Amino acid sequence: MALERWFLRIVVLAIASLVVLLLPAGAQEGEGWKLCNRTSYVIEAAVGHEEGSGITVEGWTKLHPGACRIALAGPLKAGMHYLYGRTSSAHLGGGREWGGRKDLCVDPTGAFSLESPPDCAAMGLETQGFRPVDITRDGSWTNLFTEIENYSEDAARNAGLQRLLDEAGVVSSNVDGFIGQRTRAAIADFLKLRGLPANLSDADLIDYLEQAAEERGRNVGFTLCNRTKNRIWSAIARRSPEGWESRGWWRIEAGGCARVIDRPLRGSEHFVYAEMEDGAQLRTLANANEAFCVGRAKFAISGREDCEDSAYRTALFTRTPAPVERKLVYEFFARDFTEATRK
Repeated sequence: MALERWFLRIVVLAIASLVVLLLPAGAQEGEGWKLCNRTSYVIEAAVGHEEGSGITVEGWTKLHPGACRIALAGPLKAGMHYLYGRTSSAHLGGGREWGGRKDLCVDPTGAFSLESPPDCAAMGLETQGFRPVDITRDGSWTNLFTEIENYSEDAARNAGLQRLLDEAGVVSSNVDGFIGQRTRAAIADFLKLRGLPANLSDADLIDYLEQAAEERGRNVGFTLCNRTKNRIWSAIARRSPEGWESRGWWRIEAGGCARVIDRPLRGSEHFVYAEMEDGAQLRTLANANEAFCVGRAKFAISGREDCEDSAYRTALFTRTPAPVERKLVYEFFARDFTEATRK
């Protein structure tokens, strides 16, 4: 659909403006496809390689900030390969992705190895856009995931610790790659509270902090879940301290969920909008009567009036139940949508 093409375009452009993607570094010691994480995020990576007449996709390879791992054992054969990365669900502020326009299937729930399945959704899989990587020599290859800060290995590890300490609720500080006394004291307190050894390695500390951040995140925020058999595109609206705002789009596959706000919810007024793909037709929410602005591509809009004057369009949202203990889960069912209309 046109919306999907616009959304994927804006995602790719946004990512390209924030990070330098997939920098080829030539042959390295050992054989295989090595991935290195020079960001402040825990990244989960999937790789694809051509095999016979199809493409085999394997995941997930977890990359700690500042760490490298072999994602595809060698020796490599020169040719086109494919790479996709996503941040761990422990990270706040919405998921970040590194990818491209080559659609391949992944299993979002755990480790997998897939050989060119013809229909992702029919097998309970998700479609993700992979970045083609032209590996030009046999044997070994290295790609880097980076941020605009251009962290070194040590700085990326420190920045990752700072980010996870904040997201786990241990201590809040700037994510700059420099660990100060206050942060070291907070780490010592965290280790003591969890009954962990004081000489715990950075890698193990990152694992424990990631787990703590995930546990904390499950108890707050706003989650949308798709209980239909089709893909939906969703948006939300709410009153912020600055006034009314609307945001979207989130693509949610059949049976999937998306955490659209990962902070404790403030206020009681929240609204949702969704468009469900149904073959060649499109269905919108029935019984919706709250007007907000939406964009054709990914958007964040302040205000809810005069949408068309600002090159947006007006859509009717549905009010959600009030959050309970600063948390809200909203489920979309097929019965919530209108009869199908032509796109």
